Amino acid sequence: MSTPVTTRTSAPAGIDPRGPRFGAAVTLVLLVAVLLLGTTPAAYAVLAVIVASFALGAFGGIGRTWQGRVFTKVVRPRLSPPAELEDPRPPTFAQLVGLIITGVGLVLGLAGVSVAVPVAAAFALVAAFLNAVFGLCLGCELYLLGLRLRAGRTA
Repeated sequence: MSTPVTTRTSAPAGIDPRGPRFGAAVTLVLLVAVLLLGTTPAAYAVLAVIVASFALGAFGGIGRTWQGRVFTKVVRPRLSPPAELEDPRPPTFAQLVGLIITGVGLVLGLAGVSVAVPVAAAFALVAAFLNAVFGLCLGCELYLLGLRLRAGRTA
């Protein structure tokens, strides 16, 4: 779901698709740290940072995460303009999926089910890896599947 780049005289309608990939790469590194830290308090703290970032992205939009802001302020100015912009709704939905997975893991971990922390981190790590390395956003694909299913019901 990409839209062409707009001219400089009008506001761009979409986001740079490299931003969510950058965010996924940063999240991937943090999730590896959670797995390496195991069930220590430090693992819970790092997972809490990830959960908070997903919450910002899910409820404020993909550009509201700290990773999105680093990309916008530090990385994007050093890159050529993107060939096309993409709809921000699928990556924003993907943030909600990440929030649910990591949030459930954190809540269960705090409730005494310590194995939930590395399990949730592992699930999220697979999704972050696929996005960062291959550009395959599982949450975005779920969003698009939902649209197709909803369109099928109304037809």
